[in-house]
Amino acid sequence: MKSVQSFKRTKKVNKQIEVNIKRRTVIVDDQLVFHKGLPIPSWIEISLIDVCNRKCIFCPKSDPSVAPDTYQKMNMKLISKLTKELKAMKYKGSVVLCGYGEPMLHKDIYEISRKLAEAAFVEIVTNGDVLTKEKIKKLYNSNVNKLLISLYDGPEQKEKFKKMANAAQVPHDFVILRDRWMNEKDDYGLKLTNRAGTIKVGNQEDIKTYSYCYYPSYSVLIDWNGDVFLCSQDWQRRRTMGNVMLENLFDIWKDKTITNYRKNLLSGKRCASPCTECNAEGTVLGQKHADAWRKIYKLK
Repeated sequence: MKSVQSFKRTKKVNKQIEVNIKRRTVIVDDQLVFHKGLPIPSWIEISLIDVCNRKCIFCPKSDPSVAPDTYQKMNMKLISKLTKELKAMKYKGSVVLCGYGEPMLHKDIYEISRKLAEAAFVEIVTNGDVLTKEKIKKLYNSNVNKLLISLYDGPEQKEKFKKMANAAQVPHDFVILRDRWMNEKDDYGLKLTNRAGTIKVGNQEDIKTYSYCYYPSYSVLIDWNGDVFLCSQDWQRRRTMGNVMLENLFDIWKDKTITNYRKNLLSGKRCASPCTECNAEGTVLGQKHADAWRKIYKLK
């Protein structure tokens, strides 16, 4: 019998969150690709730069003692190596530029996007502060597939960025606007998590609410220096799985370190840091990957 948890709606879920989950489901769950007999990730987040120009209350960057701006940034050598390895795996999923900083602050964002687009569907998540119609057009011409703009100041930003996108003459579905100006009562327009025990803002789930998690079955996060983490929840960077500058990404993906986490989480055991402190509902996406790994590991 399969031991899984459904997407619990203990609180009213923002309609936009539902739309975002549905969009990601198409990418994550429909791109189950195998390499050398193993399912590979379909969602890779890349943290290009460790600095953000905003300090949102629901983000760990608001506390410099937890997530200080170091201004470190990823180099093209790493991007080129990663692209080559994704091609070798016949990667079909998304590479999402977001992570621990604001990706549009990286001066090589266009070159990086063009390179990664050789091997993946490329998305950029930005606060939009440095965007212009020229930059939106340049991102589109750099083969970025989706530009997600989080609107933190108010609903008036919708009109601003709609006009900007129209002036850039990009397809209407290239830019996705996300409401993030809401107050604490409405969870700031987010599906709040404690970022693996890092923040406490809002009315959040208890850390023992969820036990199963599929994140390591379908995704990883790669930091600016090549360090690989289980997922985007680990804002304190507690446990690296490996480093893509020193190792092949696929070798890290099947290594014993991430394997142990994956097996435990597929068995409903959040028994190792940072998972022991995490309250994220990790079964919203990745069902097909989880089932594939269960079969490989012979888990019930």
